[in-house]
Amino acid sequence: MKMPVAVLLLLALSTAIRTDAEESGGECGFKPSLKPRPHSVSILEFGAVGDGKTLNTLAFQNAIFYLKSFTDKGGAQLYVPPGKWLTGSFSLTSHLTLFVEKGAVILGSQDPSHWDLVDPLPSYGRGIELPGKRYQSLINGDMLHDVVVTGDNGTIDGQGSVWWDWFESHSLNYSRPHLVEFTSSDYVVVSNLTFLNAPAYSIHPVYCSNVAVQNISVSTPGESPYTIGIVPDSSNNVCIEDSRIEVGYDAISLKSGWDEYGIAYDRPTTDVYIRRVYLKSSSGSSVAFGSEMSGGISNVHVEQVHIYNSFSGIEFRTAKGRGGYIKRIIISDVELRNINTAFGAIGDCGSHPDDNFNPNALPVLDQITLQGVIGSNITTAGNFRGLAESPFTSLCLFNVSLAIRNTLSPWTCSNVVGFSESVSPEPCPELESSSVCYSLLNSYGKSTDI
Repeated sequence: MKMPVAVLLLLALSTAIRTDAEESGGECGFKPSLKPRPHSVSILEFGAVGDGKTLNTLAFQNAIFYLKSFTDKGGAQLYVPPGKWLTGSFSLTSHLTLFVEKGAVILGSQDPSHWDLVDPLPSYGRGIELPGKRYQSLINGDMLHDVVVTGDNGTIDGQGSVWWDWFESHSLNYSRPHLVEFTSSDYVVVSNLTFLNAPAYSIHPVYCSNVAVQNISVSTPGESPYTIGIVPDSSNNVCIEDSRIEVGYDAISLKSGWDEYGIAYDRPTTDVYIRRVYLKSSSGSSVAFGSEMSGGISNVHVEQVHIYNSFSGIEFRTAKGRGGYIKRIIISDVELRNINTAFGAIGDCGSHPDDNFNPNALPVLDQITLQGVIGSNITTAGNFRGLAESPFTSLCLFNVSLAIRNTLSPWTCSNVVGFSESVSPEPCPELESSSVCYSLLNSYGKSTDI
């Protein structure tokens, strides 16, 4: 069955993305704009059946193989119409738009044999959960340029419940897959879709540049183990905007490699801009940094964030052996509601990939500014525990007002130095010293002393 050519052309004209990178003060460095794809085909043309039972992996693979022929002809679009399209993992190509129509659901198979196995990421040295290989993500791409995953609020459902059960029963032989993962790619857009029930992460750009995630919804059950929403990982120029994320563990988690492997790979996560997001993390943190941060994390601007019904609001995590740094972070205009711990910075968090890590590789946490925060029904204001060998420095709070249930000891601080002004409840003495604080001066990525 073929879609009318005029309909496919209209869809191509309305959904394709032109990728421009531009610097703008206080804004994302990467702003995608519309550009028509001159070619479009429907997955129906490759024998796919949208009954939720027929496996369509081969149809997706064949369609994308065909569309590779248009890479040097302006690119192409693969249209997924309404229906339930069961599939195993498949890889995209450059200059491609995957368009998931309203009423269309791409379903991840619950048979692990339908998910390919791939080598571990070099900055991790092994699977994040188990040594050795890992399952490939449902929708993936490596070394791509100009790739778009979008739609008219279509759905990508990982059907992760079987993976969560296997994880909790220690029945897996390899680390769980993600829903969408791009490696070593640039000019990537993920937009206008709903992501449900990821086995592990929902969206994972790693070793990528110029990534835009916009207007999406991510959801996994609160009890799903270590499910994470969006994970910018050793990537730069990443924008996350206008989205709602409700997951079991971390909503947004910035990472950059694990111990000696991340140190050796030496690719930081930098120039990340997050704004206008609604976040809920049942057992983790709604905005998390680390604990795998050995390549470094810097120049991150987070604003206009609503965090609710979460275990932790904002948390920085690291450990001895990580090396690396978390620095030049500014988080502003935040609303917290029904949170156990509003802020955390933990120096002894996380495990190690093996016994070959260097315990003398000490992480640096410096120039962190939290400002313009209002919180209601908060149990603990902050838990800041640095390392004696490498104290956390320039941790600064401005204009923070938290309604606290734990009025006896709302703050815990050790091995941390910072500054605070107009903060309630009154912070610990370690945050009342003279300190150089990080701020924005007219444009994103420039700092000044306060």
